[in-house]
Amino acid sequence: MLITHARTETMLTLRNGEQVLLTLLIPLALLVGLSLLDIIAMPEPRVDSVTPRIFALAVMSSAFTGQAIALGFDRRYGVLKRLAATALPRWLLVAGRVLGCLAVVTVQLLVLAAGAVLLGWSPSGVGLLWTVLLVVLGALAFGALGVLLGGALKAEVVLALANVVWFVLLLAGGIVVAADSLPPGMADVVRLLPSAALTDALTQTLADGSAPALSSVLTLVVWGAAAGLLATRTTKLV
Repeated sequence: MLITHARTETMLTLRNGEQVLLTLLIPLALLVGLSLLDIIAMPEPRVDSVTPRIFALAVMSSAFTGQAIALGFDRRYGVLKRLAATALPRWLLVAGRVLGCLAVVTVQLLVLAAGAVLLGWSPSGVGLLWTVLLVVLGALAFGALGVLLGGALKAEVVLALANVVWFVLLLAGGIVVAADSLPPGMADVVRLLPSAALTDALTQTLADGSAPALSSVLTLVVWGAAAGLLATRTTKLV
């Protein structure tokens, strides 16, 4: 039952043109553009610095924006209410969405990694092992935030807010522009965001070949736990 539900969630996401644009085509375009064009100052080879940032963007796109919008419209059309009336237990409904999200993220990262390799990216094996853990933590943190947003507000509001938050975090949340490049006061605030924490941790493991900073890992854990607890209190079926 769990595998079937997770497969259904995965296929529904991959068949949605808007979701594919948000979760795959835009990150892929940014990967190529930022690697080949000297838009933002980065060390050479640029693809080594760009790839961790695009990985973080991909996780945020699927786990936060995609999940929030999907949940908002599932509530609007009564999908959750109907599923809750079936034999599927609630834990399985949640677990199925989580596994579906992780499956979509896996597809994203494989495609993006293939594109990065074609552009000259050559990560270390140790960095790739850390990446698996960081991606799971990032997906859980952003997924909890997506459920918090999509489970409490109307679908139209969720659609607008999720896209605005995605755009703001992309430009000013430590993804495209690293937190270290921002003014001191603003940089300290940005480092507390899950987007900056995931980007910094992936950069340390994939670009620098070192273990991620404990502060970045703890930031992701705290965001995920706090958003998850709030979501259990505010999420509605309709």
